[in-house]
Amino acid sequence: MQTFRALVVNREKDQVVANIREMTFEELPEGEVTIRVAYSCVNYKDGLAAIPEGRVVKTYPIVPGIDLAGTVVASRDPRFKEGDEVLATGYELGVSRHGGFSQYARVPADWVVPVPEGLTLKEAMAYGTAGFTAALSIHQLEAHGVTPEKGPILVTGATGGVGSLAVAMLAKIGYEVTASTGKDSEHAYLQKLGAANIVSRSSLSPEKIRPLDRQLWAGAIDPVGGKSLAYILSTTKYGGSVAVSGLAGGAELPTTVHPFILRGVNLLGIDSVYCPMDLRVRLWQRMASDWKPDGLLDEVISEVGLDELPGVLTNILKGRHRGRTIVRL
Repeated sequence: MQTFRALVVNREKDQVVANIREMTFEELPEGEVTIRVAYSCVNYKDGLAAIPEGRVVKTYPIVPGIDLAGTVVASRDPRFKEGDEVLATGYELGVSRHGGFSQYARVPADWVVPVPEGLTLKEAMAYGTAGFTAALSIHQLEAHGVTPEKGPILVTGATGGVGSLAVAMLAKIGYEVTASTGKDSEHAYLQKLGAANIVSRSSLSPEKIRPLDRQLWAGAIDPVGGKSLAYILSTTKYGGSVAVSGLAGGAELPTTVHPFILRGVNLLGIDSVYCPMDLRVRLWQRMASDWKPDGLLDEVISEVGLDELPGVLTNILKGRHRGRTIVRL
């Protein structure tokens, strides 16, 4: 019987235990497309899947990994054939069905995106869910009239996955980017990605936040949320937009209606998990062409093997993470 390796997380009493073990194809879930996985990548949600209080996994045992890229080895759907290079992000991957931290995966055909010309499998996972979330944020800013001529764009959590790729893509397409970070040691990294200005994380969370403050940003990409989001809204220019995709800074939003009704500011919620497929495909094509940063693999990624993965999952929850970590399967 053919077997393959995977990281499997299981709940044992009050503990969640992650082990690398051999799996069989019979253990893969139902789905039309079977993929030999070349790369996955590490996301904050994957770290949560490996701890008891993570509250993202719906059923155990589970193979984490909310994204993957690889080659089709079997398909019951005419849209895909053996040998096609494909990727999948979001939906229920690594949450309620086995995900990308495995040498093989089986997924519904409706979740599968052809890897567009201009991207290798490795580059697709250098982007992964974080890059797609950043791209969706940029798309929504553009759809609400935010252009480079309107002024600087703020990116919070700029050394993380979403933040790093947002900085790089925005700079590539001509925006003036101000990057926010709490890590003084990472300023050179952010400048290499294309940040024109860098501000401290603490400067976005003053003790007192005014309902309306000095207008600073034409728009913002915020994967952090919390108190700093309230300050960002109060300092966004008239008619500007803020795309929010995370809550590392907390779920509470201590703001007022003033930015919305007196400055026409838009607060845009970004959900990359269930984004419609037609928009997914369009955005991946842009990520492979005009939005693709120069040297995508040079500055943003580090690469690990399956055996190193448990330690990486621990580090991402402790904030010891920069850019993207891709997993070589």
